[in-house]
Amino acid sequence: MTHYKYKLLSCLVAVGFAFSACEKQLDLDPYASVEESKAFQTSADVEAALVGAYSRVGDDNVLGGDMGVYSELLGNDEQIGWSGTYQGLTQMYNKAIPVNNDFVEDTWKEAYEAINVCNNVLAAIDKVSEGKRDNVEGQAKFLRGIVYFEMVRLYAKAWNDGNPAENDGVPLVLTPTREVSEELKVNRSKVSEVYTQIISDLTDAESKMWDKIDNGFYANRTAAAALLARVYLQKGDYANAADAANRAIESNENSLMETYAEAFPVNYDNTNALVANTDEDIFAMQVTLNTGYNDFNTFFSLFGRGDIYINPEYYENYEAADDRLSVFALNNYEYTSKFDMVYGNVHIIRLAEMYLVRAEANFRAGTAVGAKPLDDINTIRVRALLEPLTGAQLNLDAILLERYHELSFEGHRLHDVKRLEGSVGSFPWNSPKLVLPIPEREIKINPGLTQNEGY
Repeated sequence: MTHYKYKLLSCLVAVGFAFSACEKQLDLDPYASVEESKAFQTSADVEAALVGAYSRVGDDNVLGGDMGVYSELLGNDEQIGWSGTYQGLTQMYNKAIPVNNDFVEDTWKEAYEAINVCNNVLAAIDKVSEGKRDNVEGQAKFLRGIVYFEMVRLYAKAWNDGNPAENDGVPLVLTPTREVSEELKVNRSKVSEVYTQIISDLTDAESKMWDKIDNGFYANRTAAAALLARVYLQKGDYANAADAANRAIESNENSLMETYAEAFPVNYDNTNALVANTDEDIFAMQVTLNTGYNDFNTFFSLFGRGDIYINPEYYENYEAADDRLSVFALNNYEYTSKFDMVYGNVHIIRLAEMYLVRAEANFRAGTAVGAKPLDDINTIRVRALLEPLTGAQLNLDAILLERYHELSFEGHRLHDVKRLEGSVGSFPWNSPKLVLPIPEREIKINPGLTQNEGY
């Protein structure tokens, strides 16, 4: 775990808004001050920086699990309990987050560091050999897009909460930060502007990334389409959501695992071994023995800290035959085994989600892009060993219930509550308590950053 301390490496990287994290002066020239002509001289240099971008994005404070854990803790409506000792996460669970919450600060800092590495890759894209250039550019834009999407959903009002053209989102920084200067003090862009940039990045990424990448480390064109489907669904743009989900499904790059449990592989004979992506993983953050974290494992699994446990109320609306219960058959169903693999990759987008997005989007739009909603929902139900629904049984509630069961505890909870305008206990979906504060440290450095309502 990296909380309560800063990494030395952070002092050597262009850190965007978090340059205050390193308080001591180093005798070394910081990475931010290295001229681009020296840092990126060859295609190999830029490609190495792209690998570094993946490493940054996969940090535990970003897509290495914490962003998803925040969603589950903030969106919790008695489905889970928390027994952990990390004060910052206890504050999230209690919906009482101070502006100096260390997790909130670290995620902001690490996210902008990751964005800055992506920006450096994009600024030097002309150095990449012609045969790889489009793919490298697409990779960097995909990573930048996914980080901005998670940031705007956590640190700003939801798309449907008021006017996204007026609500403050997060700062958009699209060029490299190479030195500490007043130019770092960028104000918050509007929510609509952030979403426009995300969609632009991902659309460009889908057009440029390769169809197939065999090593499982890099994202491919299908991942960009799948993420676009998620973004459009969050906006309530159902036509585009259905189209993007259909592209991801019809690419045939992925397939559902035979059983639900196989989508979350665990080698109980050696939980410290490495497990590759499954055929169902459209995109996963890679965890190795030397680098990377899976904080879903850290907090949800008994092979980690086991700080998050499942309350009996969660199981009330399951059908008895539902095979998805098999990943909870542990310690009297108090814990999920989805994340028991210590060095299992972090599942970011699974193919099952795309069937659910296509079904919901088509149902709401009254369309049948790629398949009828009933067929998509029954694809998910049959894999879970449940009887197919009939046309008379299919409605929006049935579709959303399948989504709730299929994607449980994978980081979707808060964002689904917001887009569906539900509630979290006594908190309505648009409560300021369900939005992270802008870190106090960042506002001290940049007074132009506005604070979120309620803080």
